[in-house]
Amino acid sequence: MAVAGTACAGAGWLGVALVRARRLYRAAIGERGWLLERERESAASAAVDAERARIASELHDIVSHNVSLMVVQAGAAREVLATMPEEAAAAMGAVEAAGRDTMTELRHLLGLLAPAADGSEEPEPEGFSPQPSLSRLSPLIDRFAFAGLPVEVRISGEPRPLPGGIDVTAYRIVQEALTNALKHGEGVTAEVTVRYADHYLRVEVLNSGPSVLSGSSAPAPKQADGAGRGLLGLRERVAVYGGDLDARRRLGGGFRVRARIPLDRP
Repeated sequence: MAVAGTACAGAGWLGVALVRARRLYRAAIGERGWLLERERESAASAAVDAERARIASELHDIVSHNVSLMVVQAGAAREVLATMPEEAAAAMGAVEAAGRDTMTELRHLLGLLAPAADGSEEPEPEGFSPQPSLSRLSPLIDRFAFAGLPVEVRISGEPRPLPGGIDVTAYRIVQEALTNALKHGEGVTAEVTVRYADHYLRVEVLNSGPSVLSGSSAPAPKQADGAGRGLLGLRERVAVYGGDLDARRRLGGGFRVRARIPLDRP
């Protein structure tokens, strides 16, 4: 009898322990699910923030560059409208071209924000240009040269197709640096160097200007510390690909923007 009672008590204790263990297990599973859900929400929020920052940077690049060119060309057209109508017409043609480029790039960006319902990309309408890339560097340089900024370009290494994000980023670096140089006024020149190495891409833009050793009392340009909004955004873009971007005034005069982006990063 005593043995049977002990066995029953032991079985009861084991049953209670098993029920308790199951409850603890279910609670642990529930908490783990909650934590995973929180992690997914946090990752989604971070992705949204990163995308918003990328879009803001794209908008800055598009608007700042093209509007700067339009302002310069419109001012030039106004100056020569009465005395040199052909030159004024050419300047206004450049304003129109810059406006079309702005619309094209904004359309690309808005296409990313609102893709087709079936997830496919809409075909490019006739007359619209492709996405910015280093393969389209020449038209960009021509627009700056026409706006009054002489630009010398050097390409070293064997040009080759680049990952889309790196290609656009490299183009934006040149665009932003030349846009800033154009704002400095007359007499400024620029040099653009693109180097295709085995494992990385190097982009450098130099522009001329007064030396920091000249003792000039003129205020330094806003980009003097490399902290302009456009440059900050580009620095973040380059960092995404494991690269680095340096922007600073040159002792001999002017400003330098230099970026190094790995091409074999997994």
